[in-house]
Amino acid sequence: MLLRDLAWLVALADHGHVTDTAAVLRTSQPTLSRALARVEAELGARVFERAHGGVHLTPVGEIVVAAARDLTARYDQLLSDLGSVLDPDTGVVRLAFLDSIATSLVPRLLRSFHGHAPRVRVLLSQEPAHEIGRDLGTGAVDLAITSPRPPGEHGWHPLQEERLVLVVPSGHRLRDRGRVRLEELAGEELVTTPAGFGYRFLVDALLRDAGVSPAISFESQDLATIEGLVAAGLGVAIVPEPFAGQSGTVGLPIASEGARRTIGLTWRTDRPLPAPAARFRDYVTGPDL
Repeated sequence: MLLRDLAWLVALADHGHVTDTAAVLRTSQPTLSRALARVEAELGARVFERAHGGVHLTPVGEIVVAAARDLTARYDQLLSDLGSVLDPDTGVVRLAFLDSIATSLVPRLLRSFHGHAPRVRVLLSQEPAHEIGRDLGTGAVDLAITSPRPPGEHGWHPLQEERLVLVVPSGHRLRDRGRVRLEELAGEELVTTPAGFGYRFLVDALLRDAGVSPAISFESQDLATIEGLVAAGLGVAIVPEPFAGQSGTVGLPIASEGARRTIGLTWRTDRPLPAPAARFRDYVTGPDL
């Protein structure tokens, strides 16, 4: 049976007459009668007794129509709930973003978008890049602010580019240098993110191009923590320039054109975005931001 059939049963029970109910439903009397017969055949029981002047529920029909009311009401609630989530004016955007931009780029974007669409809710997930890629793949999030651009079928809109610098303790031998070459890190201990993190791939690629492989002293998922470990004298690190000096480290420019990272907004292109997420994407990528 169809959900429509259940709704028609409820209407027929309320009106008590096939002809009148068919008129209310804007269908023909034979069509309504066939739907009733189909339901009764599937259930193996009579739902209505036909009488002169109309129909009335059988004892079994009382049970059937009570269940039909519940099912149709739940379906209506489902449509209402989906509408509230998917409505571009009042719905929900699921956004993942890198830990390292939690206090800078993301608050600025959210403040601007909230002024543009104050009734849209943005649910936030603060994650490393490899988890962001997984959640985009499974559909757990609609959009992400990450680096680098994910491979495969993804849209990409660059938002900012950050220079990477070498941070050293305040008493380090390189502290007074105006610029350093990564080759000079031979023999140093490195504080960095764990293997598998997108940022770790970036750092490892820079060091590999320079032909050096410093020993790893400590690993942390958080770039601010990495900078703090360097300040404590536990190694050196390559971090985005805004993190340099937060705990007393010295930030030194790196003599490499590749010492940069681009942060951008990304989304899946192999399936349509929900309307609220599409509105967020269009706003962030548009000329008015």
